[in-house]
Amino acid sequence: MAERTPTTRPSDAAIGTGAGRVLLLVYGIFALSAGARAGVQIATRFDEAPLAYLLSAGAALVYLAATVGLAVGGARGRLIALAGCTVELLGVLVVGTLSVADAVAFPDDTVWSRYGSGYGYVPLILPFIGLWWLWRHRAR
Repeated sequence: MAERTPTTRPSDAAIGTGAGRVLLLVYGIFALSAGARAGVQIATRFDEAPLAYLLSAGAALVYLAATVGLAVGGARGRLIALAGCTVELLGVLVVGTLSVADAVAFPDDTVWSRYGSGYGYVPLILPFIGLWWLWRHRAR
């Protein structure tokens, strides 16, 4: 394995492949959109649905972590991305199920409500793609 200098990225960084760049772009867009939406909702109407808005803010942080981990690569980046994708998958499954089972508890949508239906179910599909990408590009 070649010595890593500050100007080179590990070969498993998502930024190094076309598909990885697309995955990185989607995660970045979701980090930005979920964060902006949550920020506006928390700042303007937090009292209406605090749980939903805090969950959206948490989702934004998870997307940000996955984005950074995928971009950085290497052992530390992979661990961050793996944690982000795993938390995202668990979050979308748990919040999605709870939002369907008890709609009253979610008076306003989160990114993960109804399994991400408000975002075309991308939040449900994205962690599977992210985890697959990490598995496919693991160190051998």
